[in-house]
Amino acid sequence: MFTLPQKDFSAPTTCLGPTCLQDLGSSHGDDLEGECSRKLDQKLPELPGVGDSAMLSPDTSYLSSRGRMIKWFWDSAEEGYRTYHMDEYDENKNPSGIINLGVSENKLCFDLLSWRLSQSDMQRVEPSLLQYADWRGHLFLREEVAKFLSFYCKSPAPLRPENVVVLNGGASLFSALATVLCEAGEAFLIPTPYYGAITQHVCLYGNVRLACVYLDSEVTGLDTRPFQLTVEKLEMALREAHSEGVKVKGLILINPQNPLGDIYSPEELQEYLVFAKRHKLHVIVDEVYMLSVFEESAGYRSVLSLERLPDPQRTHVMWATSKDFGMSGLRFGTLYTENQDVATAVASLCRYHGLSGLVQYQMAQLLRDRDWINQVYLPENHARLKAAHTYVSEELRALGIPFLSRGAGFFIWVDLRKYLPKGTFEEEMLLWRRFLDNRVLLSFGKAFECKEPGWFRFVFSDQAHRLCLGMQRVRQVLAGKSQVAEDPPSSQSQEPSDQRR
Repeated sequence: MFTLPQKDFSAPTTCLGPTCLQDLGSSHGDDLEGECSRKLDQKLPELPGVGDSAMLSPDTSYLSSRGRMIKWFWDSAEEGYRTYHMDEYDENKNPSGIINLGVSENKLCFDLLSWRLSQSDMQRVEPSLLQYADWRGHLFLREEVAKFLSFYCKSPAPLRPENVVVLNGGASLFSALATVLCEAGEAFLIPTPYYGAITQHVCLYGNVRLACVYLDSEVTGLDTRPFQLTVEKLEMALREAHSEGVKVKGLILINPQNPLGDIYSPEELQEYLVFAKRHKLHVIVDEVYMLSVFEESAGYRSVLSLERLPDPQRTHVMWATSKDFGMSGLRFGTLYTENQDVATAVASLCRYHGLSGLVQYQMAQLLRDRDWINQVYLPENHARLKAAHTYVSEELRALGIPFLSRGAGFFIWVDLRKYLPKGTFEEEMLLWRRFLDNRVLLSFGKAFECKEPGWFRFVFSDQAHRLCLGMQRVRQVLAGKSQVAEDPPSSQSQEPSDQRR
């Protein structure tokens, strides 16, 4: 078992086309076939991993057509995640439960975060925090967000608080931006593989679609890499969408990328932004993993660090604490845009996606504590991520399994194609089910709209004991010896003595 680095911190994280099998909760490892815009009373095709054909019930008198579609998403999408929650691993109460290596959450730094969030400066109640505030967010928070992003994004000039809007998480940001930027039925370009829940985020409110820019693992030259995005591929996807009569209004980029862990260079970002300007497309840049780059050699640069944005009025940057600060349950996200019409429209939707005053105060206190972030949290978080990543990488190498990892994010993009004799998505789903039956939840490639069957995302940002047990169960499946792996003897399963859970 690997050991996480530890210190004592008791004091000062829908696509167009004929074969659009799309998971609406890809971080949960489940899939859904079809587009948001299909007829609501249409009988759907067989859904791999879901069971019988799904039906949008036209006789459900309680729901509108929109309500039936929304219910359909829920019923069809999160099967693996629901299965996990009904049988969640607990080393004492349920040692044969499911280990979750499918959901991208940072579970390594609860000890650091719980200490910081419980300090006295976080505990404050005053009238203004309990009353209605500016829907963009309290000014004190937007000022701290602007300073925070200026520093960590290395912007050439200070960012301005009037360009900041705060919402309750990245999902709300995607939903709000899609709703205010697109008409119903219009689309965003998005490179694949990508975090599949974006399909749901842009569809449910705005009825906006995704036009995939399909990438593959082939390396064609010394200067190329697997799943590399190029302007030529963007142009091709845009032409294909137009040929199908779909109007494309924007481009979504995730940097660092999920699930690849890829990082776009400043030169690549500039090329993509120039392409978007040429076609008058909005660009949404999701930088939710920007502080989770644990390899210094990766060379991450925020889009806000560029000296000159080609089209600042159509460039919109997202960040949240869910990944970088391991607070996916707290729900804090922020938009930075110089377009005041966009900021105002999104802020209006904050009536439904806003944050409580108390949470806004806590977030401002956290973001302004640069000493704790730089001297305690980020170094330790990066060290723990690197140790966990090294462990899983070594396990995969020992099994002779190829993988891609660029030193950013919480996941490794793993090539299990050799375990699919016919190389089909049906085999990929069967392999995913074998993992789940053997009590380990992973995310399969089709959930990210990967065009090649056999790729899986392994999340490594978990405590040593669960990670080791999860990889033990993975090895059993790949060796053809599927069975529930019980806890190893207690002498082998102890965390470091000073590690808090």
